[in-house]
Amino acid sequence: MATPLRPHAVIVPYPCSGNINPALQLAKLLHRHGAYVTFVNTEHNHRRMQQAAAAAAEKEGAVAGDGEDDTFRFETILDGLSDAERGSNDYGLSLCVATSQRCAAPLRELIVRLNATPGVPPVSCVVPTYLMSFVLDVAAELGIPSMLLWGCSAGALLGHMKLRDLRHQGYIPVKGTYQERELEAVIDWIPGLPSMRLGDFSGFLRRMDDPDSFGLRFNETEATNCTKAGAVLLNTFEGLEPDALAALRAELPRVFTVGPLGTLLAAGHGAAAEKKKDGGGPGQADEPDDAPCMSWLDAQAPGSVVYVSFGSHAVLTPAEVTELAWGLAAAGRPFLWSVRDDLVSRAGGATAASPTGAAAVLAVLPPEFFASSALSPTTCSFLITSWCAQERVLRHRAVGCFLTHGGWNSVCESLAAGVPMVCCPGFADQYTNSKLAADVWGVAARLDEGLGGGPVIRREKVAARVREVMLGKGINKRVATWKVTAEAAARPGGTSYDNIQSVVKAMTMN
Repeated sequence: MATPLRPHAVIVPYPCSGNINPALQLAKLLHRHGAYVTFVNTEHNHRRMQQAAAAAAEKEGAVAGDGEDDTFRFETILDGLSDAERGSNDYGLSLCVATSQRCAAPLRELIVRLNATPGVPPVSCVVPTYLMSFVLDVAAELGIPSMLLWGCSAGALLGHMKLRDLRHQGYIPVKGTYQERELEAVIDWIPGLPSMRLGDFSGFLRRMDDPDSFGLRFNETEATNCTKAGAVLLNTFEGLEPDALAALRAELPRVFTVGPLGTLLAAGHGAAAEKKKDGGGPGQADEPDDAPCMSWLDAQAPGSVVYVSFGSHAVLTPAEVTELAWGLAAAGRPFLWSVRDDLVSRAGGATAASPTGAAAVLAVLPPEFFASSALSPTTCSFLITSWCAQERVLRHRAVGCFLTHGGWNSVCESLAAGVPMVCCPGFADQYTNSKLAADVWGVAARLDEGLGGGPVIRREKVAARVREVMLGKGINKRVATWKVTAEAAARPGGTSYDNIQSVVKAMTMN
């Protein structure tokens, strides 16, 4: 009997960190379990990842790409954006349009080239992420099976799939003078979802200036297109979302829970886990050094620190930054705030020399903030940084609360680390995730004040919610239980671990 060819998975993430990072984690897990992997970046993002990897390698005295395995390769395609579009204010919209309309042909050419490359097994499965469903059509044209990695919660996927039903029943688009009142409408008739407000189905519903925006319609279409995939992979675990998973399995051909991806990857199981770093080359998107953060955390008391991060999309006004900072100080706990380069909105007079990242936050805080008696090494020390390794931070013994935007990667990582949350949603699925975290799993408190839109965040509420979470014995007990459940799913014999093996087996059978 002939030996079956090694399965070859082509992973194609949407070109933003919230999709690249879980896709890279999945790719490494598939590789550990025996798959040949081709990871497809856009040329723009791959250059950035290479630069970050080279800088890290130089700091460590290594050579960028040390430990590379020729069965884990990186390939690139153009993202279709012009320089003008890349620098535009509606960059996110431009990127969605460009990838969906201009990337199919270069991807098709890449797959054909891979299949003609000596020594490379034929592509047996193509795996795009959410927002890249056009890839499913390319795979179908080439006669190659496909799976789709949905980077959000099962509940968020189910909610997005039901946007069409909500549209047919007249709930959306939200319209008229009473938009805010309409968003409070309770939807309690969708199997698999808890009773929830209309506004918690998607942040795009809250666009008062454009209630039927391209973003809403694009997300609606992307969720519906999941039915084109031979299987949907979800970065969640069976015990966390049983009702939503049951509802999804009634509508989709096949559903695999493969999360938390970070917990599975950290566990180090799999045939090749001890041999070499999976795939070598670039790691997570734009990954610099985080030693200063870890050293600062090492000096803090166990469970005392509030970790703050708002993901890759939120933009705060200087007023919101100031309110958040004062609220954190008033909570009376040390805090570590990781600030993305473009987190703080830049005024019309801003130039290329204007501060970004942590420097931008420090620049907008008033002098009296730093002189406040609430801030001292003995009461509330703080560190504001432009980057840190989030999963490492969340697993540090000093961290006792995560003030987050409620993006799924962040929520999932916090659950896996056993850290309760204060959720401040402002975009897309963050409202659904925050609803589930607070009201279903009981591991979060909600600020319910949007970032970059809606009411300005109030310092009193920030302080109150942080204290509520840090002092809540029930919430800490519940999140500790979810951590144990997540770890059980990631161990050999656990549902997520076994599902990774099943995914590789399904690819082999193809």
